[in-house]
Amino acid sequence: MTLDQLRPLANRALRPWVRGAKAVGATPNGVSVVAFVFAVGAGAAFYVATPLAYAVGALLVFLNGWLDLLDGALARELGTDSLAGDLLDHVLDRYADVIVVAGLAAGIGRYDLGLAAVTGVLLTSYLGTQAQAVGLDRVYGGLLGRADRLALVGFVGGFTVFVPAVGGFSLVAWLLGLFAVVGHLTAVQRFVSAWRQLA
Repeated sequence: MTLDQLRPLANRALRPWVRGAKAVGATPNGVSVVAFVFAVGAGAAFYVATPLAYAVGALLVFLNGWLDLLDGALARELGTDSLAGDLLDHVLDRYADVIVVAGLAAGIGRYDLGLAAVTGVLLTSYLGTQAQAVGLDRVYGGLLGRADRLALVGFVGGFTVFVPAVGGFSLVAWLLGLFAVVGHLTAVQRFVSAWRQLA
């Protein structure tokens, strides 16, 4: 279950957005910063945890994800892709992940689930880039990549407006539990894949 396999399709859908970004003089780093601002807004909205706030948070998460794709596509189009830009993008993405998960957890008062979820999320991302650090290709795949997480957060945020709880637990609690379990499984999956290539 990984939306990263749809990157070629997403890249085609991004073409008019890339042209628009070029037309207004946007820079890839600027797009990365705006994407991060949307993530901060989403985290704050999830912390408020009202139906309207969840809807706003879901929209902001989708915008964050779309701009996260756009910054890289714009950099490639302009020929300005660089290690510095890649570093900035990854740092802002990790902070965005933490802020969104923290907002979800704080909104329902489940800091235990939040801690378990955020460590799963961070370890998944870490193992993806650590493979590259030891000379392998960067790993995007696995059970639950960043694109999958953003899509799930957006959909759950939207559904929470109409169906706040299932089986006695809020949808957000179910989502955090999923991130905790599947996030750590994805990290292990990425580790095993890298280990087999290196051993």
